[in-house]
Amino acid sequence: MSSKTPKTPQRVPAGGPLPTPAKSGKDTHPDWATGLRKLYDSVVEEPLPDTFQDLLDKLDAKD
Repeated sequence: MSSKTPKTPQRVPAGGPLPTPAKSGKDTHPDWATGLRKLYDSVVEEPLPDTFQDLLDKLDAKD
């Protein structure tokens, strides 16, 4: 073996290499993580459906 050969084999996941983090400014998250965060935030900001609020009110009233 030459000195340039890694001592441990470098493995790549079956789906291909992992995404590399974005290198722009302070953003150190990969693009998919940023998209996932935007999706999560949009779901959290959605209003609670009236039927769910009614159910919660009924459950609170039982105490």
